[in-house]
Parts: sequence; structure tokens; C-alpha cells
Amino acid sequence: MSAEHHHTGQPSGTEPHATEPSGTEPGGTSRATNQPNERATGQPTDWATTRPTHGPTNRLTSIAEVEAVVGRPAAMVVRKQIRALDDGCREVLAYSPLAAFGYRDAQGTARTTFVGGAPGFAQLHSPTRISFAVPGPAAAPGPVSLFFLMPGVGEVLRVNGTATKGGRGGRTSVDVAEAYVHCAQAVIRSRLWEPPAPAPAEGTAPVPGEGPLGAPAVGAFLAAAPFLALSTWDADGGSDTSPRGEARSVVRVLDGRTLALADRKGNRRADSLHNLLQDDRVSFAALVPGRSGVLHVRGRAVITDDPALRETLALRGTPPHLVLLIDVEHAEVTGSPAVADARPWARGGRPGAGEAPDMMALGSAHLTADTDGSGRVSGRLLKLLGAVPGLSRLMRKGIDVVYVRALRKEGYDDVRAPVAAAPTGPAADPEPLRRVRVAGTRRETPTATTLVLEDDTGAPEGFVFRPGQFFTLVAEVEGRTLRRAYSASSVPGASRLEVTVKHVPGGRFSAHVQEGGLRTGDLLALRGPSGTFQLPEEVPEDLVLVAAGSGITPLMSMIRTRLSDPDGRDRLWLLHGSRRAEETVYGDELARLQREHPDRFAVTPHLSARDGRLDAARVRAWVTGLPVSGGAHHFVCGPAPLMDLVGEVLDGLGVPQERRHRERFTPGADVPAGAGTPWEMSVEDDGKTVGTAVVEPGQTLLDAGLAAGLPMPYSCTVGACGECVVRLRGGRVTEAGTAGLSPEQKAAGCVLTCVGSPLSEVTLDLAVPPDAR
Repeated sequence: MSAEHHHTGQPSGTEPHATEPSGTEPGGTSRATNQPNERATGQPTDWATTRPTHGPTNRLTSIAEVEAVVGRPAAMVVRKQIRALDDGCREVLAYSPLAAFGYRDAQGTARTTFVGGAPGFAQLHSPTRISFAVPGPAAAPGPVSLFFLMPGVGEVLRVNGTATKGGRGGRTSVDVAEAYVHCAQAVIRSRLWEPPAPAPAEGTAPVPGEGPLGAPAVGAFLAAAPFLALSTWDADGGSDTSPRGEARSVVRVLDGRTLALADRKGNRRADSLHNLLQDDRVSFAALVPGRSGVLHVRGRAVITDDPALRETLALRGTPPHLVLLIDVEHAEVTGSPAVADARPWARGGRPGAGEAPDMMALGSAHLTADTDGSGRVSGRLLKLLGAVPGLSRLMRKGIDVVYVRALRKEGYDDVRAPVAAAPTGPAADPEPLRRVRVAGTRRETPTATTLVLEDDTGAPEGFVFRPGQFFTLVAEVEGRTLRRAYSASSVPGASRLEVTVKHVPGGRFSAHVQEGGLRTGDLLALRGPSGTFQLPEEVPEDLVLVAAGSGITPLMSMIRTRLSDPDGRDRLWLLHGSRRAEETVYGDELARLQREHPDRFAVTPHLSARDGRLDAARVRAWVTGLPVSGGAHHFVCGPAPLMDLVGEVLDGLGVPQERRHRERFTPGADVPAGAGTPWEMSVEDDGKTVGTAVVEPGQTLLDAGLAAGLPMPYSCTVGACGECVVRLRGGRVTEAGTAGLSPEQKAAGCVLTCVGSPLSEVTLDLAVPPDAR
């Protein structure tokens, strides 16, 4: 909502909104919802008659009444508002891995959620347009609002605007109307970036009365959540999403469908309050530090200064000046891919000192920008402020002192300003995601497409890996974060990386690529390299390669690398199986390479539609017919039956295991369907407790551990490399795949945390027995 959108008058009725039946939503969400009733008709709620227990006697219904309590915002607060994203705002967008987003869906339902997952998730198209992926129901065209969070930083960047049509690939486009820096009090109150507090040993008190707040998962989350994002709307096309924080639980549960949210002293903009006088619909999304689940709530709210109710929310005798009473219509706890991927509480998940955007300098630049609010000069002002030695540091220190003193006077003990220094320790992310851009695509066959990727971070080095290794691509598709592992097919060290994606029936990412969903300029995230399927340090005289289908991709990197060495003397022999010639991946290039290197490279194509099934007899005849030395290394990659068949042939020929290599690769799998409730996970290291985390419905053990800052080992995150193996010491786990586990690890009771979800409380041990490593 704009600062100039201050209206007077009584609350107006609003259009009917959708209600949802009780139950568990697809994807594993814990949900509780009211059935339709007379209070879901779009009319203002009459608390005096429907809430005899908690109905306020002092309900505020006009701007004058609100401002008599809160006051008017200072002129300097309003002047910090600009109408376009300047250089400082763009720096925040580049660093922020997470944002709260308030919007309405196509049915007019109010929603607040968290979006993001990695720094730079919001793509900047122009100073007045951004886009990003939204999980769940899409945003309908209309007013929306956001605030961008940065781990370790107290201030947030708030952006209001309008969602527009035309976003592709599940992305929502927003036309920016205004942006400004919001103070750090909500973050400081909640201690949002402090180390997560351990879960209380005692259970949550039962919620009196029936309603959506009575669900155990909802009640427990509310009791632990110190921070939320509150979204409201006005009658003139404006929206506001603001941060709210408390020392403990940010809201108080009055009964099964009523919440009390304290409105304490702040910057006096009071946008949420002004909006509620016009439209009583409200939604919020709450966070618990260390958990990657999010509590989503929506309902209707009124404003009260009821003395008795305010007194119940007092801190050291100081009550809030107002209270929002929320009649809850829907409440659910879901796993959040955005929070899980952002890892805001991981020790390596925040910018270091001096790296985070200087929010004090940014706010000052906005305050002194040109009067039309465009922010055109604030970029120059930022540079001027930064050029004065020690000025930004002095400003930061001074405002932090003001924040802390004011909050302690309100009754907040032990508060301190957030610290943006990057912690170190075993939980630091050993391999952060690398942002890459699609430089081009190339159709290899009717069902296989090569993606050509280049670095988007400005890093001068090329893509370093060993021929045969794979990378994990992380992409947002239709509002969902997908991870898929693909072997590199290009030569190591080059400025561009190539991976080939073959369409898999029912595969979300491969279908996205096949249907042209990825285009030149699109951004992806990259993790890797991973995998032990690679050329040995000392290349042998002969390499015997067997591939079928897309199994040729890691071998293609080996072939290209070896043949690009002008001094190479090794020879490569390839048995390449496909169904038909037109389905042969890299068929033309392999034929060309054989013509150019007749003394080093030979291809034997096998087309099953023409030659019949590739059986053991054919493989044995081909291998024994090769003029290779006794030290040849054998590599095989393809469907599991082919790899087993080749293994049997090599067994019969007496080829030792140290000269045999097979790719233990599995496509990135979806999270297994575990239980629909959160489960606690305890992590030990050789029997000594490391920490605990809560695994949300539909979440993996790895994501929950990383979100809580635990030192979980991992690499590919898709169940292929086996780096995330741990021992299951107690409880039950379901896994989407076990290709990354050896027989010895399975026998020792090991599981892969990146594709495992709990079916009960679980205890994991990071120390894997030596004979199972």
C-alpha cells in the first residue's frame, strides 16, 4: 500500500472467498480447515455477537481512530519510498535468497508464501519489472507485495506492485510500483537469525474449542514461531506484506479459530491497519528458525484497543498499543522448497561482513533521492556514502543502538542487532550452488536436447571436472524446485558446459526441456561435479566403452577430451547401442570423430530395430575381437540390464574389478511420499548428539538437516553419488531410490538422506561403519 493511500470510512464488504475441505493436500501438507459458515460470506465479521469470549468492546473502524493511537508516519519515512528499483535495490535482489510474497489467486483467495531458494532468484527485467517462481496456486493479475530477506541482516527491502500476465515457466511477473527499506525491529524482536532454539521438551497445550488451529501440527508450529509475514489489501488496488516478530510466539491462540497479533510500536506507517479498515481479508506465513516448513494462515481480521486483551500481550507491563484479532478460516503447515533451498540458518548460508548490501546507506540514498521518487540519483549517492571512510559503519552502529534501546524499553530482554558475518564450522556449505545461464540449446535427436551453459557469476575460471562426472541442475518449473543430475558431455576446463537431457515419460524437467521451456538467457543453478565414474589419473593405452541410449553422455566427455589431446596415444573403442539411427545421440559427431581419428577411435553402432537385441554373445564377440592390450579399462553406462549383461561378460573374461567401471547413476527422483505430519530427526556422530531438526511433510532428511544448520554430508542431492549416506540407528525411512548405496551399505542399515523421508521419529548417525564406506 502506498503512503498516500490513507482513506477514511467504515470497513467495506468484500467479495466471497473460497473455503476448502479438511484433509491432507497432495504433496504431504498438514492441514485443518473450517467448513463454510455464515462468517465466510464476505461480510464484515461481527465480533460482538460471534465472539462472546474474545469479542473486543473497542473495535477501531476509522483512520482517525487508528492514527489517534499510532500517529502519522514521519515525513522522512514516507520519503524513503521510490518508484523503481535502483542500483541498491538490485544489489539486494542479487543477494537475497528468500522473500515473503502476498497475493491473491484466481479465486480471489488471499495467500502469503515464501519464494526463492537461492541468491538472485528474482530475475530483474527492468527497473520496474521482476519475475520469480511461485509455489502452489498461481498469482492472479492484481495487487501483490513482497519483502526480501537476507540472512544475518535486520532490514528488509519491501516491494509493492502488480502481478501481470505473461510469465512463463511457472514464473510470476510483477510491475513494481514502489520500493523502500523497512526497519529491523521485527527481525531483532524475533531473533530470526540467531541459532535455532531446541524444541521444548514439554508438549503443546491443547487449543480450546474446535477449528483449524486445533490441529497438532498447527498448534505446535504456532507455539514455536517468532516471525511471520502479514499480507493485507486496500480497496484501491494496493497491497502490503510486512514483517512481524516477537521474542517467542508471534501470535497468541485464543481458541480453535481465533488468533491475537500484537501491533507494537514501529515506524507508524500502519499500512496493514489502514488496509484492514477497507478489506478485512488477511493472510500470513510464519517461520520457525531452523525449520524449512511454513505455516500458512488466512482469515479475516479486526483492529481493537481492548484494554483487557492488550494486557494479556504485555511485556514487562508494557502492552501493545493495538491488537489484530484474526478469525482463522484455513491453517496448514507445509514443507517449503524455497526455505529449504535458501538454507537461511545454515552456517555458510549468509553473506560475510562487508559483502551484504549496506541497508543503512541504501535507506539514506532513498531518503535523499530526487523528489519524484524514481530513485535515479540514489545510485550515485550510494557511491558517495561508501566513499566516506567509516561513515556506513558509523551509521550502522548508531542505528543498531537505537533499535536495541527502544526494544529493551518495550520489554524485550537480551535483544541484539543481527550480525552479517559468515560463521565458519562443519555446517558450512562445502559447495554452494553456482548460477549459470543457458547460452543455447541443440537438438540431438527427436527426444534428446543438449543444454549449453555458461557461468553467470562473473567467475573467470571454466567448468572444472573429470571426464565422466555429472552435475546437478536446480531449476524452477511451474513453481516447484527440481533437481536433476546430468553427465557433462563437454571437455573439462572450457568456458561452457554441455549436458544432454533425454526426455523421460512423466519426467517434469525433461519434458520442460523437450517442450522448449528452457530458452537462451534463462537462469539455472548448478552443483557439482559429482561421481566416481571417471577416467583414471593415468590414462591406459586402451579404453573400451559400452553405451546405450543416453548412457553415451559421460562417455562422450571422455571421447572428446582424449581426442582433443594432440599428443594422445591411447585408443578408444566404442560399442554404441540405440534403437534406430535417428535416435542415436551424437551419431553424426561420433562418425565425424572416427573419420578424423581413424588410428585412435573406432565406433561399432548397434541398432536394435535392425540388428536385434544386444545380448551377451554379441557383447562377448565384440570385446574379444578388439586388438587391445591386457591393461585396457572398460567403461559401461546405460540401462541396468545392459550394465549387468556387460558385467557378466567381463566376469567370464576374467577382467579384474579395478579395470571395470560402471555408472551408478539414477535420474533425479521426486521426494518419496512419506507421512503427512512433521517428524523429529536426531543426528549423531558416532553416537554423540550433533543436533535435531524437524522434517516437514514431503521433505527429505537432507533438506531438513541443512535447513537447521546441521553438518549433513552431501554432493549431488539426487541419490546418485552416495555422498549423503548415513546410518539409520532408529525409526523408519522411505527412499525414492537406492542406486547410490552399495550392498555393504544396505546391509549396515544405511540410507541416503537426499532421497529419504521419515515415516516416524528417526535417529541418524553420520559415522558409517568402515566396511560400509
